[in-house]
Amino acid sequence: MRNGGTTRHAVTAGLVAAGVLLTILCAHAAEPGAVSPFESAAAGPSADPIDVLVAAKLSEKGLAPANPCSDAVFVRRVFLDVIGTLPEPQEVRGFLEDPLPDKRAALIDDLLLRDEFADYWAMKWCDLLRVKSEFPINLWPNAVQAYHHWIRESIRQNKPYDQFVRELLTSSGSNFRVAPVNFYRAIQGRQPSAIAEAVALTLMGTRLASWPEAQRANLAVFFSRIAFKGTAEWKEEIVCVNPAPAEALDAVLPDGAAVHIGAEEDPRVKFADWLITPENPWFARNAANRVWSWLMGRGIIHEPDDIRPDNPPANPELLAHLEKELAASRYDLRHLYRVILNSRTYQQSSIARSSGEDAERLFAHYLVRRLDAEVLIDAFDWLSGTRESYSSLIPEPFTFIPEQQRTIALADGSISSAFLEMFGRPARDTGLESERNNQPTDAQRLHLLNSSQVQRKIEAGGRLAALAKNAKADPPAAGRAWSLNVLSRYPTEPEVAAALQYAQSGSVTPGEAVCDVAWALINSKEFLYRH
Repeated sequence: MRNGGTTRHAVTAGLVAAGVLLTILCAHAAEPGAVSPFESAAAGPSADPIDVLVAAKLSEKGLAPANPCSDAVFVRRVFLDVIGTLPEPQEVRGFLEDPLPDKRAALIDDLLLRDEFADYWAMKWCDLLRVKSEFPINLWPNAVQAYHHWIRESIRQNKPYDQFVRELLTSSGSNFRVAPVNFYRAIQGRQPSAIAEAVALTLMGTRLASWPEAQRANLAVFFSRIAFKGTAEWKEEIVCVNPAPAEALDAVLPDGAAVHIGAEEDPRVKFADWLITPENPWFARNAANRVWSWLMGRGIIHEPDDIRPDNPPANPELLAHLEKELAASRYDLRHLYRVILNSRTYQQSSIARSSGEDAERLFAHYLVRRLDAEVLIDAFDWLSGTRESYSSLIPEPFTFIPEQQRTIALADGSISSAFLEMFGRPARDTGLESERNNQPTDAQRLHLLNSSQVQRKIEAGGRLAALAKNAKADPPAAGRAWSLNVLSRYPTEPEVAAALQYAQSGSVTPGEAVCDVAWALINSKEFLYRH
């Protein structure tokens, strides 16, 4: 810390800001009307199929849906959910001042075409596909860069999901030159049974441990001819169908259908042909459930990679609708994002009007959850004009990270930082969604309150330094500016009054006041969480 006084200033500012927010929320908690500035007035019934299906299930359980979120909440939420990035103040102002009734849909369309969309969702897919150069995955840096580039380009180009999966399953060649073959190399174990487990988890959303032994063995047959061959180039490997003479195979697909695989055929092609059809009971269901989980904070089937008969969907009709929507769009994932994001269910407030487990399970309100570790450190760096420092435990060529690299665009799971590890970035060892841990811990709270790293970022320069310079000349304007930068909304009158009272108390300089209030705000749930 700068000194004991700075600690006291930050704590005082934090208590003031927290007290103001608590007063606002408590004053409206029991009222049926909208909570300002977080909600809009309740609207009439929605004809959107998602909203109709969600409303029917809520009505069945006697649950009241939340009010719509305000424009200020929506603009921050959709930036974070779609591109993993905070909006610029001018983007917030432009959206809030836009009078057009379809401005939310227009913003969604714009965000889906941003470069950051490809960066952020490549990060998500790299978690599932275990994109990591070092132990225990050992793709090695050259292959990681090729694999990450292919994943990101697939997302940027909006490659149909069925084509994306077919390439993952059926590609052969050098792991440096044919990027999707790294799907097989990024698996702990090269036995057909280990490959089958990874395929089922990633592409079918199911865990083979829950399957009968005979079904697990049947699935492994489709990956029994995969061969791995080294080359003279350092750490390059060829993934292909074993060229050795083979006998014909009689295999059984997961749905019980029998198939014959000729001696010269690639069993993976037979499996891929079956998997990516619209009639498949796992493929579209898994993809639709994952996308819903990523955007809404919880799968219709929970956990999103634990699909099994005794773990039914909370709203079967809703999941069936999303499956059909995805298949009808020819597996256009961007279309599915757009459909969900434009629903009133997604755009409802996080302030619940019904409590209990069913309200969360049936999506009676938007689910509050902490920012991903990568998104959080990028937000700190964006505010401060600084950059995170990364390292790899086992130095390799091609691990240089450009100074302007954003963390959501970081390709390699082996390259990390103390902050990312503390805040739950996944190790990318298993491909399980649960590897990412966004639950708050005491260590995280202490780091945000007392860390010299956070202090340096606040005081280093960039946006907050500019605010500090302007604070003395026009304190109210500075208050509005820090709220737009940190919270992506205009402050309320009580919040401005509390900040001005603190800044004019005589115990701090204007610059210190801005830093202290900023420190308090970045420790608030409103900043640290999606809401």
